[in-house]
Amino acid sequence: MNSTTNPENVKLTLDSENVKNKKNKTKDILAAILIISLLCTWGYIIWDKNNTRELVAQKDNQLATAASEHDQLQKALDDATMRYDVIKTSNTKKDSAISLKDKEIEDKKNRIHSLLSKVNASQSELKEAKKLIESLNSDIEGYKSQIALLENQKTELTKANEIVTKERDNIKKDYDSSVELLKNKENTIDIGSTLHASNFNIIGLSEKGNGKIKETTNAKKVDKLKISFDLDENMITTSGAKILYIVITDPTGKVITSDQLGSGKFSSRDGNAIDYTQKMEVNYTQNKRQTVSFDWKSMEVFKIGNYKIEVYNNGFKVGEGTRPLKKGGIFG
Repeated sequence: MNSTTNPENVKLTLDSENVKNKKNKTKDILAAILIISLLCTWGYIIWDKNNTRELVAQKDNQLATAASEHDQLQKALDDATMRYDVIKTSNTKKDSAISLKDKEIEDKKNRIHSLLSKVNASQSELKEAKKLIESLNSDIEGYKSQIALLENQKTELTKANEIVTKERDNIKKDYDSSVELLKNKENTIDIGSTLHASNFNIIGLSEKGNGKIKETTNAKKVDKLKISFDLDENMITTSGAKILYIVITDPTGKVITSDQLGSGKFSSRDGNAIDYTQKMEVNYTQNKRQTVSFDWKSMEVFKIGNYKIEVYNNGFKVGEGTRPLKKGGIFG
């Protein structure tokens, strides 16, 4: 047998080696791909984990930021509310504009409180709350300015009222002084217009059966008293009817009164009630002296002693006279 190598065998051997080499190469490629895939997978896992941590951290930061912002907004609301309450407390009197502003502020406060009361308030809600708080602070400043304006107006009005009151009191004082002065003048004129009686003449008269009348001082014989007196000149007293009260007192000190004479009481200037015997009305002429005369007849027998006749005008006693009546002779 020929020891020379058969070409076909050589070719087969080469082909077998090539196939083997290709298989090894394919296996290496697959191993490389597997390793690369494994590395990519691990790389992705590591990246995803890091990315997740970062997202969690960002979320935590966002939550912390939101909580911090919520706390800041809540504090801002509390501060604004406190300022508003202080202003409200100091304001004791409000007008319609202030009352309307109160309602607007309260509504805004309620809306902010509603937003901040939410457990997981969104950024848009926190943003709205922040904007409302800024508006609320502006409203409170405006409210404070209005209160200050009202207080200034109140102060000015109080000062004006004090001035007006002082002027009124001064005017009233002047008026009262004028009234008092006028009253004093009127009182002086009234007192000055009081008439004065003088020149009293009191005579006891005895009436005879034949109609003759005779003067007497014998108490038993006196039938009546003829009384006369003068009303002096007075420049203040106006002309016209004047009232005179005649008070006749008997010897026992009793004022003689009689229904037939129209007796009664009048008030003196000091407020005392005085019994009078007879009231007379005389027509007086200003600044003229004139005589008043009348007869007075007692309903009882005349007594021994002094009969006093007093004349009153305008609440004052203006004159008096006395007529003593005596006991008769041996035969009375």
